[in-house]
Amino acid sequence: MVKNLTEGRPLNLLFFFALPMVAGNLFQQLYNMVDTAVVGKFVGEDAVAAVGSSFPIVFLSVAVASGLSMGCTVVVSQLFGAGRIHEMKTTISTAIISLGVLGLLIMGLGTLLAGPLLQLLGTDPDIMADSRTYLQIYFGGAVFLFLYNTLNGIYNAQGDSKTPLIFLMISSLTNIVLDLLFVIRFGMGVAGVAWATLIAQGLCAVASLLVLLRRMRRMPCEPEKQGVKLPLFHMVAVKRIAQIGLPSMLQQSLVSLSMMMQGLVNSFGKVLVAGYTAATKIDSLAMLPNMNISNAMSSFTAQNIGAGKYERVKEGLKACLLMVAVFSLLITVIIFLFGNQLLSLFLDPGDASGAMGYGLAYMHTVSLFYILMGLLFVPNGMLRGAGDMAAFTFSSMANLFSRVGIAYALVHLTPLGANAIWWSIPAGWLIGAAVSLLRVKSGKWMRKAVADR
Repeated sequence: MVKNLTEGRPLNLLFFFALPMVAGNLFQQLYNMVDTAVVGKFVGEDAVAAVGSSFPIVFLSVAVASGLSMGCTVVVSQLFGAGRIHEMKTTISTAIISLGVLGLLIMGLGTLLAGPLLQLLGTDPDIMADSRTYLQIYFGGAVFLFLYNTLNGIYNAQGDSKTPLIFLMISSLTNIVLDLLFVIRFGMGVAGVAWATLIAQGLCAVASLLVLLRRMRRMPCEPEKQGVKLPLFHMVAVKRIAQIGLPSMLQQSLVSLSMMMQGLVNSFGKVLVAGYTAATKIDSLAMLPNMNISNAMSSFTAQNIGAGKYERVKEGLKACLLMVAVFSLLITVIIFLFGNQLLSLFLDPGDASGAMGYGLAYMHTVSLFYILMGLLFVPNGMLRGAGDMAAFTFSSMANLFSRVGIAYALVHLTPLGANAIWWSIPAGWLIGAAVSLLRVKSGKWMRKAVADR
């Protein structure tokens, strides 16, 4: 259901808007988590490492798709908040066409370059074949990945976070059933979980597109635009989307490039890779509330800037910071209480000195600082929704480059060893948050509305 975010109490509005987004992304994360869990339980530890070794590349493709789709989200939100429905519809069709074509290009390139990319990461020869198979099949569904992320962003831009949740729930359940069928019944191993993901994502993307097209046909344009021909593709819309989408893609890609610390992780051997892979699955879930509250802040900011309600944006920022503080504390407690049980979904619980030990060390270190992640993500979500992409990008780069630099420095200059990798993550959050909060305080973000350019 379409929802106007320019009216109502910000705390209640943002909480109930963000909650389905968190749940939806939880189901989306289940795709890769179930892949890892199924191969870990029914194939072996080498299979877990094979899926995990390809994760930075998978994350990079998701980063490009979600970053570009964020450009669509912000522009659609600002136009929707301003009541410019005719322009909004053109922006939506332009985004679907553009990102659909880009998804096809990534599909072809990714399938061809899967092997060289894995070699670049220093993937262990023992798991190279399975890693390449998983990655090639995954890239075969890149067009569905790009299409779904674009559609999800459009729904969120209109204040609707429930419809994507429904599609993701059905898709995730389909993925689980197919994982079990392909791996246990047909013995397809790593290839089986990759095909399950591709099929489930494809069904989700097509169904989501059909529902959105039906909704757009029924949504009336403003009175003065009634009867005016609606362009399906317009370069003004491309330019607006690119102004937000390209920096967002850069930021998301830099996140994945910081995860190219996988090369550093790989240098410690496949036992640590397995433990690190399992821990990052849990960590990805733990980050969801902060990430989605940030995304909710972007849509809230964009709609209210479109409506000219700048003071309301500041109220929304305070509400979101309160929410991330509460969620961060709760998740940290859960990880310390149930870390062993969570990791045992992927690893042998009796392996305390091996992969299990590395996974616990990662989780216990990083989870203590989730509040810093929230202090980075929420102001960045506000800057992105306002169209202040230079500040957004600078904050993101400060976080991510410092994280990689600190990790390599600590590994080579201190006796911390692999522990340096997890300590570098909160250090990067702290630096990025300082940059972002200073920009928010300056007030310069108020002059960056992209829909007016």
